[in-house]
Amino acid sequence: MVFSIIYYLMNLIEIEDFKSEYQKEMTRLMNFSEDEEDIIDCLNLFRIYKKGAILVKKGQFSNMSYYVIKGCLKSYNIIDGEEKITDFFEEKSFFSSTCIITNKPSEIYLECIEDTLVSVGTPESEKILLEKFPRFEKMCRIYSETTLVEQKLAFELFKISSPEQRYINFSKERPGLEQRIPQYQIASYLGLTPQSLSRIRKRLLKIKSEIKVNKIAV
Repeated sequence: MVFSIIYYLMNLIEIEDFKSEYQKEMTRLMNFSEDEEDIIDCLNLFRIYKKGAILVKKGQFSNMSYYVIKGCLKSYNIIDGEEKITDFFEEKSFFSSTCIITNKPSEIYLECIEDTLVSVGTPESEKILLEKFPRFEKMCRIYSETTLVEQKLAFELFKISSPEQRYINFSKERPGLEQRIPQYQIASYLGLTPQSLSRIRKRLLKIKSEIKVNKIAV
């Protein structure tokens, strides 16, 4: 019991540290005034979700967006009873439901892979910020446009890449994430079977090992 209380308090302290660092980073990037910081605090944008929590369900309407401060989310669909992962959202990643644009129910699920701390955006909170501080509109637009361009380029590269190159790109662009996510989920995201991904990893490790041996020999 005592251990559980200590562990819980440690988590709360850690969460407050992450929130503080996030606020400092946003203040640095956007040059918030004290008035702006006070209003953001009053909006209570922070949420903590446990591993396995589903934030968005297919067929339901969601007008919320999420910025991951700590933790990891996955978006996926279920086809013929099988989970097909469409993306992962780790620290400093942003998820916005298509419902906001299409005004239709969500076509995907969004679930926590880990215990996750997020900053939540809603039409109500955004309206308050824009009314109080019109300059936010320009910042939000620039951020949205940049995110869309990055996603489009990543998707186009994904389509033309071989399975092996997809895995190489994933490992390069998202270092560390591979250690946090089960292999079968990475395989699903890459459009592979777990067995195929395992063969690719073994082949690349063998090549890397051979290159290392050759360098030592030289």
